[in-house]
Amino acid sequence: MRILHVVTLVTPDGSLGGPLRVAVNLMKASQKQGHEVLLAAGAQNWGSELPSEYDGVPVQLFPARLVVPGAGFAGLTSTGLLSWLRKVAQTADVVHVHMARDLVTLPAALVAQATGVPTVVHTHGMIDASDRLLAKPLDALMTRRALRGAARIIALTEQEKRDLQVVDSSLRASDIEILRNGVPLSELQADHGQESPEVLFLARLQERKRPTVFVRVAQELAREFPQVRFSLVGPDEGQGKAVLELLAHDNADGCIRWQGSLPADQTVARMAQAQVYVLPAVEEPYGMTVVEAMTVGLPVVVMDDCGLAPEIEQFDAGLVAHSDDVDSLAAAVRSLVQDADARARMGANGKDFVAEYCSMQKIAEQLDGIYRKVAL
Repeated sequence: MRILHVVTLVTPDGSLGGPLRVAVNLMKASQKQGHEVLLAAGAQNWGSELPSEYDGVPVQLFPARLVVPGAGFAGLTSTGLLSWLRKVAQTADVVHVHMARDLVTLPAALVAQATGVPTVVHTHGMIDASDRLLAKPLDALMTRRALRGAARIIALTEQEKRDLQVVDSSLRASDIEILRNGVPLSELQADHGQESPEVLFLARLQERKRPTVFVRVAQELAREFPQVRFSLVGPDEGQGKAVLELLAHDNADGCIRWQGSLPADQTVARMAQAQVYVLPAVEEPYGMTVVEAMTVGLPVVVMDDCGLAPEIEQFDAGLVAHSDDVDSLAAAVRSLVQDADARARMGANGKDFVAEYCSMQKIAEQLDGIYRKVAL
């Protein structure tokens, strides 16, 4: 089959985060199954020449521009992508749109559906009941139409499934299929024998991800554990200035650092250099980076409203802190930096969890079944 994926934005540093990494992983798995794949997206920061490949998959990129200042990814659009999609969508057997409330993927889903090609809408926890200024008009004009026109809707969790039915009460439970985020299994392994462990935040420096909370916890714990290193890795999505201001006041003599962003194909190897992974994000639908951290045997610390929190507790793959209690987060990190045996045990459990439930082979087989059903 010919499968066309659409995401909002591709940049050199992969700033879109999870949806882009998920799309790339799914495409690579589909290629192994013999499918022909292509990723279409808006593009920024590439200079004068746009690439034809990204992280090993073929791409068709178009300039993206911000039409709603201050709205982040939600305010982006790409007229070139939409014009191209009108012409070529019908050459695909399935169009797979990684859809958010933005002006790239919402109209892209509608354009694809208008051509009659079966369209799979994959929402990645990005569409739920919202009081944000843009949400209501977007939902009335495009979101509900795109959901209703989908041949299949993919959600990450049962909670997301319920959220989508709140956004559009006409959706039936049978319209929505749960598909976990899959990741390639890694041969890399974190070293938990380190005498100077590293605690890592690897995510976009964006408000919901709460990088400043990570820095404040690091500042507190660095006084207790001067041998521990605390690192932030990720692109600035609005919180970089606040992080730098905190570090200018106290970086624990260089033990707390923001190291900038990394290309997507280098993030897992970077994780393997650490000993603890921390994601203080609130209302994290799933946490692609959390799963990636588990693939290299890192114990993870997440908040209790993270979509993966129940599994992390059930499989003893890390610790869960209260989202409204910074002291709870500090206590969780503290317990791991001072207990190498616990780090090794939880890291091994997380790696087993990923192998059993989140391997790309399992996810790809389920997705292939979805494609074959809608393409009939």
